[in-house]
This record gives sequence, structure tokens and C-alpha cells, in this order.
Amino acid sequence: MKIKVWGCRGSITTPGPGTLRYGGNSTCLEIRSADGQVFVVDAGSGLRNFGKALLHEQAVSNLRFFLTHPHWDHLVGFPFFEPAYSDQYNITFCSGPHSQNVIRRYLSRQMQPPFFPIDFSYLKANFNYRCNQPKSVNDNCRIGSMEFRAFPLNHPNGGYGFKFVENGKTFVFLCDNELDFRHAGGLSREEYTAFCCNADLLFHDAQYTTEEYRRTRGWGHSTYSDATGLAIDANVKRLGLFHHDPERTDDDLDQQVDYCREQISRAGSPMDCFPCAEGMVIEL
Repeated sequence: MKIKVWGCRGSITTPGPGTLRYGGNSTCLEIRSADGQVFVVDAGSGLRNFGKALLHEQAVSNLRFFLTHPHWDHLVGFPFFEPAYSDQYNITFCSGPHSQNVIRRYLSRQMQPPFFPIDFSYLKANFNYRCNQPKSVNDNCRIGSMEFRAFPLNHPNGGYGFKFVENGKTFVFLCDNELDFRHAGGLSREEYTAFCCNADLLFHDAQYTTEEYRRTRGWGHSTYSDATGLAIDANVKRLGLFHHDPERTDDDLDQQVDYCREQISRAGSPMDCFPCAEGMVIEL
């Protein structure tokens, strides 16, 4: 599988000279399977640029979205996703094992007056809100060569992280996941460790420093130290720090990853650690 980052910023889009290297767009990932399927994780502001790129690929008409949760920074790009306005595209929405009808409500509500000038009814793509997923988070689902599983996030109002497995390689995405505070519907740190066990690649929420977390505990996000500790315990091969705080500059992120690498070295782990960056492509 091939993973491309179109947005990795948290909470709000942050353009400007201080975020040029790692990017200011909010969450959006593109995943390409070995058999040519296109999966999209979240619809943050990075989705706009992905949509523009898709218009140049005549062979791609089927898209499958995996939405983690409906907070604004993870949906704000959808009204600007140009393929949604074309009847040449078939778009299927996936999420955790709950009613798929809520997904249309998530997406359409932000386009209702007076919040947006174009009504959802103007979108001409062929939408499918039923993904034929398993009804339990303990079950996996296969779509072509890709197997995936949803897993509850520890986040206010809930949500789901995802595990993608193809040809023996595993990618886990746990954005907006707080490891040191239990939210309704969230799971224990031990359960997240088991979910990530031996993953080839993990993108995990690493929004806060330890100092910042003293006032933000319970807001739904982890420290970079907690995310690194989870990855070490789970024997993850590569850790991508994700959901960068809007106040975090590129230089701040460089310093943050240095701290994480020191933590990894002290633990005697061979794990690779890096800050996710807009435009980054990783192939497993």
C-alpha cells in the first residue's frame, strides 16, 4: 500500500511561513492499494488539494472514505472537494460500526444555510452511505487486496481509528486519541497497545508537550511522549507524529521529534520516528 499525507495539522488550518515544511492543512490521507483502489481517510482541509490532483487522473472514479469523527477540522475540506460535484465519481463512506445514515448528516450539515452558500443537493457524485462493514469492532473487513478494521478512539464525542493490512504490511491510524484520560466509549492504553502491536507504520496523535498537557488534559489529544511510549510498547517499526498543534512551528516539530528519538534510544528500541509532513509519501 502507498500512503500520502495531504494534511496532518490539528484543530485548525494554519498557513504561514512557520508551517511550510510540515504543512498547515488539517487531516487527510490518501491510501492506494496494490490492486489500484483509492481510500481516503478524513476530509480535513487537505482534501481540497487531493481533489484537485484527482481531476488529472482519468482512470480513478471510485473512492472510499474512512471518516474518523465529525469534528470540524476533519470535515471542513469536503465542501471544497471538486470530485463531489461531478457525476463521474462514485463515493462510498465508511466509518466505525454505526448507522451509515449519520455520515450524510455530518457532511450536509456544514453546507446548510447560513454556514455555506452551496447546498449539499448540488453535489452530483454517486454517493453510497453503506459500506457493508462488520457490525463489531472485533471483526475485520476485506475490500479487494486490502483488509481493514475500525477501533474506537479515546476522544470527546467518540470516533474511530483504523488499521489497514495488505500483503503482510500493517498501517495503523489513531488520530485524535488521548492515552492518559478515559472518555466515554474510549478504551484502555493496553487495548491500544494491542491494536498497534507489531505495526509496520503508526500515525498517532501527538499534539501536546507535557507542559501543555497540564491544562489540556481531557481535551482528547495525547502528548508526543505518550504516543512514543505507546509505539515502543507495541513494538511498532515506524512512528509518524500526527495532528500537529496549530501553535507548533516547523522548528518546534524538529525539536519535538528529537525528544522522541531520545526517548526511543533510552528504551533501547530500533523504532524510526518522524513528524508527518504534508506531501509525504510512504510505501509499505
